[in-house]
Amino acid sequence: MNMIVFGCGRVGAAVAYALFKKGHKVSVVDADARAFGNLPPDFRGHTLQGDVLTVDILLRAGIEHAHAVAVVTRSDVINTVVAHVARAVYKVPNIVVRNYEPAKRPFQDAFGFQVISPSTWGAQRVCEMLSNPKFQTIGSSRDDAMKIIELVAPKAWEGKSLVNIAPLGQFAVISVTRSGRSFLPKPNERVAAGDVIQLSITCPAARTLQADMEKLQEA
Repeated sequence: MNMIVFGCGRVGAAVAYALFKKGHKVSVVDADARAFGNLPPDFRGHTLQGDVLTVDILLRAGIEHAHAVAVVTRSDVINTVVAHVARAVYKVPNIVVRNYEPAKRPFQDAFGFQVISPSTWGAQRVCEMLSNPKFQTIGSSRDDAMKIIELVAPKAWEGKSLVNIAPLGQFAVISVTRSGRSFLPKPNERVAAGDVIQLSITCPAARTLQADMEKLQEA
């Protein structure tokens, strides 16, 4: 597929290279030619220096035929404007927008884009790893209403039914790994201490579950 990455900082270069390695046709745009030095030597995509807000640069990057666009510059305003133009004018079907300053996230969310915030995500992960290393967020829904979490069942859960580990109706078990073997559990599956459990869960229920596990850890 034809992909365009706007912004070739550390994030943009990593995204562009990963897409290139997957076999996609990748164009990378940045206002500073020195930024292309962030790309690995074996990158064989197209690099283009210029202002991402100009029509000429957008067309030269191939936006008219792009299947997907990642807008990952350090300016939330530029990211939002470019994403809006890509969607509204050029009908690009798949657009991902980087959030650089967490305080500006609501502005980007208002447009209904797929927004990734490395700063916010990284801070959440660090806090989780420090407070409870056995409770990790590994994904989230586009609107952040749901999380995918992975946790290690404590001894206190031994023999407890999976359906009772969180409020009913607010989670679904994705998988259980026990003694190195992963499986889809039955509804009445009993927990064994040390089980690695992956859940899709609402954010409020996740916070409650995390707090409960932290109390068990402190006990």
